[in-house]
Amino acid sequence: MKNTVRALSLLSLTLILGACGQNSATPTTATNPQGVSLPAELRGANTAEGKWFVELQGDPTAISVQSVSSQQAAFRSQAAALGIKYQEVESYSTLFNGFSVVATGADINRISRMQGVLGVYPVHKVDLPVTEKSSESALSALTPDMFYAKSMTGADIAQNELGLTGKGIKVGVIDSGIDVDHPAFKGRIVAGYDFVGDDYGKDGKYVPVPDPNPDDCGGHGTHVAGIIGGNDPSMIKNGVGFKGVAPEVSFGAYRIFGCTGSSYDDVILKAMERSVADGMQVVNMSLGSAFDNWEATPLAKAGSRMIKKGVVLVASAGNSGASGQYSMGGPTMGDNVISVASVDNIKIDLDSFTLSNGTKVGYYTATGAPVPTKGSTFAITKKAGSTTTTTNDGCTASGGFAAGSLTGKAVLIRRGTCTFYEKASNAQKAGAAAVILYNNTAGYISPTVAGDPAITIPVVSVSDVDGKTIDGLIAGGISLTFDGGKVAVANPTANASSSFSAIGMSAELEFKPDIGAPGGNIYSTYPLSADPTGYEVLSGTSMASPHVAGAVALLLQAYPTTQAKDMRTLLMNTASLRWYLNGSTLINGLPDYAQRQGAGMVDIVGAYTNTVRATPTKLSLGASNTFATRNKVIVLKNTGPRREVYAAYNYPALTIAGTTMAPTPDDNYATMTINGQSADGATGVEVVVPPFGEVELNVVITPPAGAPDKSQYGGYVYLESTTSPKLVVPYGGFKGDYQSLASFNPTMILGGKAYPQPWLVDDAADDFYTKGQTLATMPDYTFKKVDVTDSDGKVTQVMDAPYLLVSKAQQIRKLTFELLDANGAVVDTLAKDEYLGRSCTNNWANKSSSCDVYDVYNWDGKLSNGTAAPAGTYQLRLRALKPLGDESNPAHTEVYTSQQFKVVR
Repeated sequence: MKNTVRALSLLSLTLILGACGQNSATPTTATNPQGVSLPAELRGANTAEGKWFVELQGDPTAISVQSVSSQQAAFRSQAAALGIKYQEVESYSTLFNGFSVVATGADINRISRMQGVLGVYPVHKVDLPVTEKSSESALSALTPDMFYAKSMTGADIAQNELGLTGKGIKVGVIDSGIDVDHPAFKGRIVAGYDFVGDDYGKDGKYVPVPDPNPDDCGGHGTHVAGIIGGNDPSMIKNGVGFKGVAPEVSFGAYRIFGCTGSSYDDVILKAMERSVADGMQVVNMSLGSAFDNWEATPLAKAGSRMIKKGVVLVASAGNSGASGQYSMGGPTMGDNVISVASVDNIKIDLDSFTLSNGTKVGYYTATGAPVPTKGSTFAITKKAGSTTTTTNDGCTASGGFAAGSLTGKAVLIRRGTCTFYEKASNAQKAGAAAVILYNNTAGYISPTVAGDPAITIPVVSVSDVDGKTIDGLIAGGISLTFDGGKVAVANPTANASSSFSAIGMSAELEFKPDIGAPGGNIYSTYPLSADPTGYEVLSGTSMASPHVAGAVALLLQAYPTTQAKDMRTLLMNTASLRWYLNGSTLINGLPDYAQRQGAGMVDIVGAYTNTVRATPTKLSLGASNTFATRNKVIVLKNTGPRREVYAAYNYPALTIAGTTMAPTPDDNYATMTINGQSADGATGVEVVVPPFGEVELNVVITPPAGAPDKSQYGGYVYLESTTSPKLVVPYGGFKGDYQSLASFNPTMILGGKAYPQPWLVDDAADDFYTKGQTLATMPDYTFKKVDVTDSDGKVTQVMDAPYLLVSKAQQIRKLTFELLDANGAVVDTLAKDEYLGRSCTNNWANKSSSCDVYDVYNWDGKLSNGTAAPAGTYQLRLRALKPLGDESNPAHTEVYTSQQFKVVR
């Protein structure tokens, strides 16, 4: 391994580097001309009700139940006395002291100012994590995806050689439930509850109908539970039945999703409290709220308190890697919660078609397109002039396809520039009988082509390698037949961090995620009602977390006195690093971003056999402008009778440059000394840990001088032994002034132009005013309902009241919303919001139900005491305190002040 470690210094990489480390790209900006409308969907945003958490002062794990109850009763009385209107949905007293409520923005603003209120936070809608489902039949072939994954983590050795099965350990699964009739869980579901019912989320309606039976009709939870500890001897392949990581655990099933649709944070928090009450020792949460990137937000804080109560909480890091840095969120951010990143599996089983030269090619069927008909045969063609480097193949802007040019044929189209739907739609219009999409980077894609009008021809996707191969055969004549078979292929991205896995660190520059596990193409249990075989292959970061939850169960069986707060140390210390995937090349010896992979792949056997513990488990180094170097002490404690000798190295990982939303790799690395000696050389620093003794490592880390400003650097204190498992302690830091990152984003909405944010919106005038825009006429607001006629003649009733649209470029520690008079003096503080997540995107075209582009701050014309503001001239102001910012330092607060407007009474 020593040669591999030192190989890093010899690598000469050709990387595409960002020009700067700003937190967002800077597109062409524009000033809004009068008369340009916001999208119609925003009308009425200033009067819409939302769901919020209200947190009261007092940690429920530190005060009595009577104190919690008294605080909550006092809140209700005070709110009623102030005339604040809200609907209480849930109350909490075990992991969170407070409520979830439905209220308008104006009323939640008043609640945020009430005595005894610690904070208010939006209750996020949580989508059932996106997974890709194969059409595999388990009866025809029990493919070894789960077996491969178990070999990656060492679970196979733990079961077969160490005798660990998780017996006696209770594992809670907060998800879509578990199929109670599945043979893999027979007699082992010992607790559970359905918080929502089958129809929760159906047709966009979220009315919970709870009952005691947590049976799963969605599939996700059953698949997760199977990875943790499914056990089905009847499903045999090559003499081996199906087993998850810990096949003898007992389960608690906590259903927070209906058969379709999403869930909400307040339902999830209720399930978290129930799992603790039911005595779960381990809880898996393969879900989260992206960008809710603080330890102090409700679900993360509840997760931290679960650890204090002795429950090991394992949570997925999230699937928002494509949205850039600081993209994690939800319970995974809790202190001592084990945050799990995804690693690509080493094998993939795919549906296949056969080329006329006899070659079998694996493919994914696109979501939104029909499944290919078995036995159908098509000649393959492509667009004239298309090559394997064409960037806009099949796009409308490049001319699409000539009418009738594809009639009856399958067309090969390279990924790039426009959407998969646009490519498939253009091919369908040109008469294509099928579409073969191929990747423009390493590996496979799982495309979606849903749209209007619908795609009615089969659309499949193949790897970049297979696409190039087919492209080279077209000139000589080639056809394909959908044979209905399967093909096992080596995953081109095997053992690399999954590209979709969310990137840390936390908003407060705490190192996250913690550890990785297999998350791609995992074979596991599935509800019998959805698939009579009871098995499916799914992919997603959701599949990574249960591998670690199962590993925790195995280690708790082996070491039952291990405290919940210490379990993460056992796993992280012995993790195995993942290498960087540069295009289609996995560069052995060069670690991927530490902020994406954490400590690396979980190694169950290493954690079981290791006798030396390194604490702290990870090093969060903060921003380099405050300290040129960081001094840390790592304690190595030997619990065994053998003297242990290590060579200690600095093993730097790639630096994250580019922008917050579009990161790029940089090969400038931090340097390190250990106990006063350079740890950057080929020999390392010798460290001796005596039997049953401990030693200290004095570690000094210097940020990379050549790295771009505002980049994240990271790496590992790497301790190598010839007789024992190697140890790793990851580190991460920020290069430069963290408070120099902007809080507000310019937002692209019209013609690709970005308009400075925030915006003051005037629904009645069907207009909005961008930051810094000079207005010829001062807007006025009557706070009355008025009718607005769209360009198509549709009449909509809106409230004539001002509100702000805010796109957040970065997490915000505290956002203060103020009303100013004509002279700029503060009339009233309307709201104080804390621990805010950043926006998913600043491009309106990329927004979705799970990817927001803005937040709304509205004013209903009333002061915080409930009285109406008199007629006059006013402004609205936002003051954004940046993460880790000092309120006494003006440079740490970004300020926006709206244009002046009139209140008309």
